[in-house]
Amino acid sequence: MRSIFALLVLVALGTVSCVTKDAKTETVSTDAPFTWENANIYFLLTDRFNNGNSNNDVNFNRTKETGELRGFMGGDIKGITNKIKEGYFTDLGINAIWFSPVVEQIHGSVDEGTGNTYGFHGYWAKDWTALEPNFGNEEDLAELVQTAHEHGIRIVLDVVINHTGPVTAQDPVWGDDWVRTKPQCRYEDYESTVTCTLVENLPDIKTESVKEVELPKALTEKWADEGRLEKEMDELDSFFSATGYPRTPRYYIIKWLTDYIRKYGIDAFRLDTVKHTEEDVWADLWKEAVKAFADWKAANPDLVIDNNEFYAFGEVYNYGVSGGRWFDFGDRKVDYFAHGMQGLINFEFKYDATKSYEELFAKYSEAINGPLKGQIIINYATSHDDGGPFDKQRLKTIEAGTKLLLCPGSSQVYYGDETGRSLEIEGTVGDATLRSFMNWDELANNVDVNGVSVKEIHKHWQKLGKFRAAHPAVGAGVHQQISAEPYYFKREYIQEDIKDKVIVGLDLEVGHKEISVIGVFDNGDVLKDYYSGKTVTVKGGKVSVDTEFDILLLGF
Repeated sequence: MRSIFALLVLVALGTVSCVTKDAKTETVSTDAPFTWENANIYFLLTDRFNNGNSNNDVNFNRTKETGELRGFMGGDIKGITNKIKEGYFTDLGINAIWFSPVVEQIHGSVDEGTGNTYGFHGYWAKDWTALEPNFGNEEDLAELVQTAHEHGIRIVLDVVINHTGPVTAQDPVWGDDWVRTKPQCRYEDYESTVTCTLVENLPDIKTESVKEVELPKALTEKWADEGRLEKEMDELDSFFSATGYPRTPRYYIIKWLTDYIRKYGIDAFRLDTVKHTEEDVWADLWKEAVKAFADWKAANPDLVIDNNEFYAFGEVYNYGVSGGRWFDFGDRKVDYFAHGMQGLINFEFKYDATKSYEELFAKYSEAINGPLKGQIIINYATSHDDGGPFDKQRLKTIEAGTKLLLCPGSSQVYYGDETGRSLEIEGTVGDATLRSFMNWDELANNVDVNGVSVKEIHKHWQKLGKFRAAHPAVGAGVHQQISAEPYYFKREYIQEDIKDKVIVGLDLEVGHKEISVIGVFDNGDVLKDYYSGKTVTVKGGKVSVDTEFDILLLGF
């Protein structure tokens, strides 16, 4: 009865396990329960993905000529929603979307020798309580979250506590009680990584401060001009009265960030610049985020898509899976998993992806089922600020997809990975080269990317993504090689009443394929090859199938 009850609960929540058992029966479904351990996360820069409303492309008189790819280009929240409605993410097997921060950015520009730069990327906050009008309004964000949930997709909000945006003529510094403007970080030890500014002219929030502070004058004047000063002050009074927190910088920002969860039903946070902020700040944020998510669920029972708690994963720059739970500052080690994070972005994958399939997969399975048991790693091949990704020249687009999407751990697809979007743009300086506008035209026209058509690349990522989304065993299961030549492996995931298993073959001969599935599948089981779309029946402990591909993805 226990497994039957669990199945009914999962059905009620809109998710069904791949295999559920009791003593007498076995029920099979292709609808997989969502787990963050197996999440396939799509990361995009809000301004660079899709323009859904051209009427919001210019705000605050941001009309200066900028350096190459350093100004706003029109992408917005509405554009993301439109692509969800079109089924773009569903067809990629995406079950979570992480987009760059959407809070109001500084109004002015900075010139760092690269030409004028505006806060198109979202990491230069001016007002945490307002949305950046270039990205959209509150109605747009509400529609995005609801639309995503209707399509079985979770929304990950990228959040920054560490710093404000740079100081410009239009954007005054917040004052000595709130920020430090020096020293600049040296990254030699814990202190010179945390209590400092990341770069010149990026004021560092005094998150360690225990001194109660008044709000910055520039912020209260802004609220007054917008007619919402009284409302914002009343909400702050209520928050501090209910929580008992002191009015220190960290708790103001924690309140502002968790408001987005309580109001919109945001499912997760991606935490920016984690190692540059005291770890107990993240623990405090997590505590309030969990409360806010529970409040939203209680107020919106018809909109809840599963019983997962709020999820948070951190960007601890240069953290690698080989470090286990720890990040080493040289003079101090910190376990961020013990401070409000269930996951960490893995900066080591791009190096491991140069290894053979078995070396890569075995290493990661051993890590997540060993030292990192119960924790989550998020693998990526490319990102918005990694100048040395796995395949910057886009020479290995097929291999990158295979290794990323079939690797144990959760996966982060950076926008354009699936379409071969160029990461080397002439005239750019620094990270800007990684941040061109999504190459929709190239996809529509099926251009060639180093000998492979965009649509071929896209279809490959779609097939692998859908396979991963259908089977939690892919990212969260235990990996075991079946044979080296031809290369086959199995993955098995067992969690309470959920059991999922798959067999994968890579670098196979095109045409006839035969593989023993004894110990994984039973005679009579009807399986699907998620790559060719063919169905096969297990006979004599084997599967025989003819396909035009060198990949086999077998599962229920």
